[in-house]
Amino acid sequence: MATDLEQRNTQRQAGTLIENPYRISIPEVRPHLGCGRYAIKRVVGDTLHITADVIKEGHDTLAAEARYRLVDTPSGDGEWKTVPMTFSYENDEWSATISLEEIGKVEYTVAAWTDHWASWTDEVRRKVAAGRDVASELLEGTQLVRDAAGHAAAEVAGTLERYADLIESASRQEDALHVAGTPELGRLMAEHQLRDDLTTHSRQLYIRVQRERARFGAWYEFFPRSQGTEPGKHGTFRDAERRLAPVRSMGFDVIYLPPIHPIGVTNRKGRNNSLIAQPGDPGSPWAIGNEHGGHDAVNPELGTIEDFDHFIGAARDVGLEIALDLAIQCSPDHPYVREHPEWFRRRPDGTIKYAENPPKRYEDIVALDLWCEDYKALWNELKRVVLFWISHGVEIFRVDNPHTKPLAFWEWLIAEVHRDHPGVIFLSEAFTRPKRMQELAKIGFGQSYTYYTWRNARWELEQFLRDLTATEQAQYMQANFFTNTQDILHEYLQHGGRPAFKIRVALAATLSTTYGIYSGFELIENTPVRPGSEEYLDSEKYEVRVRDWEAPGNIIGYIQRLNEARRNNRALQLYTNLRFHYPDNQNIIAYSKATEDWSNRILVVANLDPFNPQESTVHLDGAAIGLENWSHYALHDLITGARYEWWGLSGYVRLDPHDEPVHLFRIEPLPY
Repeated sequence: MATDLEQRNTQRQAGTLIENPYRISIPEVRPHLGCGRYAIKRVVGDTLHITADVIKEGHDTLAAEARYRLVDTPSGDGEWKTVPMTFSYENDEWSATISLEEIGKVEYTVAAWTDHWASWTDEVRRKVAAGRDVASELLEGTQLVRDAAGHAAAEVAGTLERYADLIESASRQEDALHVAGTPELGRLMAEHQLRDDLTTHSRQLYIRVQRERARFGAWYEFFPRSQGTEPGKHGTFRDAERRLAPVRSMGFDVIYLPPIHPIGVTNRKGRNNSLIAQPGDPGSPWAIGNEHGGHDAVNPELGTIEDFDHFIGAARDVGLEIALDLAIQCSPDHPYVREHPEWFRRRPDGTIKYAENPPKRYEDIVALDLWCEDYKALWNELKRVVLFWISHGVEIFRVDNPHTKPLAFWEWLIAEVHRDHPGVIFLSEAFTRPKRMQELAKIGFGQSYTYYTWRNARWELEQFLRDLTATEQAQYMQANFFTNTQDILHEYLQHGGRPAFKIRVALAATLSTTYGIYSGFELIENTPVRPGSEEYLDSEKYEVRVRDWEAPGNIIGYIQRLNEARRNNRALQLYTNLRFHYPDNQNIIAYSKATEDWSNRILVVANLDPFNPQESTVHLDGAAIGLENWSHYALHDLITGARYEWWGLSGYVRLDPHDEPVHLFRIEPLPY
């Protein structure tokens, strides 16, 4: 018996015809991500500009349309919407723009066909211009009209038949051609002619349309247990409610809470990560689980689930959303350890190994094995946990270390959640290799922590931001620029004092559309546990902190002004409109953001040196910001209220970090 390979070789030698060969080639549709393997990201209200290459032999006139439909969501009806595409001879490509008006997953493609009527009219026009007789062509045209009538609804069919009769009965070719050129006939033929070679792009392409908060927002992290007023006393959700209005008044949109679950006792960490906890030490919230429950329970010291519900409602009342930490790890006291020992990887002696990331060790945490033999049950349990918190009003999850869990798990989980809850946002806290961070964004995470914290020099920032906003990464990765976290106090902040804090928060708030700070940033908390460490002294991860929110030297008002500028200037709410300019001094960075119609233009000039005054001539890229050599305009500083008058494309700045290290200018035209 012949093998499959021998059979295929025989068929090729015999010249076996291809079944259903394509009539029109659509080799490329743009944009796409991995040829449809991943969904590109957009926000509701955006438009998507689609381009395509459409190719056919010969001289026929082609037609094409973009098709799109909402899928995998409760409101998706599976019906295709279409937008006609136009052809550009200059670019040799077809294009159309579609509006993205609903949250969810959108499938899109391109279809093309031969426009027989347009091809016929073009051929007749050229032959008439050459003085040729077109009697035969008029017969062909009449038949095209009758063919279209045969597939149209009754009323339209009657109109088309009348046009065919008029062409056929005309006594002169000129009269027949006049009828054939009637605009109404052209419109009806475009809509109803046969599409006998209709071809659709061979790949399915997708967009994930997210809500506005996925792209624009200001995040504030606080520990609920530290929101009380009595030093050393564990705070509650009710205490934390008192902090909601002040946080909102600073202009923040999202409060991120570290884990709020019961905390384990076994190997509980003491202050400053000591291995022995003293009586009263609350432990790390990331050591999740004890006799009071696990990932679907709240720490009794914070209150009850009803108290949490009240907290969510109070946040909503002042205009805040709550983001909840999702940390897939357990303390040794977690109910999972007792009820599902098969979910954990064990040593040869049967004990569970605690978590570590050398040189860091987490003696109070054991890791779940997401590839255990019973992984399906474990995955479904974790989905249940996420859906539980969604049922209690949480629509944003900050995911702890997702790069240490299977990519297949996250792709499955996020798709499962989005099927019924398309507005839920997942923030990836993955400080890992670039390709791994990018893959997490591609498979579904709506936002990503980045290495912004470690980019402080001008050249680093410019290269980093170009990679994020001006390459393919902008199609799928939304950067959330946290200035600091409970784990990360960069040496720039440790040594640069108050000016460094103002510089870094201004850059974060204006370079990206989404940024965040960890509480205490506004009070200039910058003492490390030891020289060379990025850990805080007296870290809030291991103890309750009570702060004086009116402490002298705070930058609360400064942050308020930054967030007010972000809310009031559309240019700062857009992500891919970032453009860099050219100061002479490498210690000064300059960049702009503008709306497409130039109605809102922002120019930021910042001194990156937190110690010394710096000055420079700033040379502007006029094309990037809508200015000419003769332009006359005011630079209105939205931080100080000052106004400066500039002419042309260059000007002088001097920035003293101990006064105001950053200009946040709005460009306002002036008369000549």
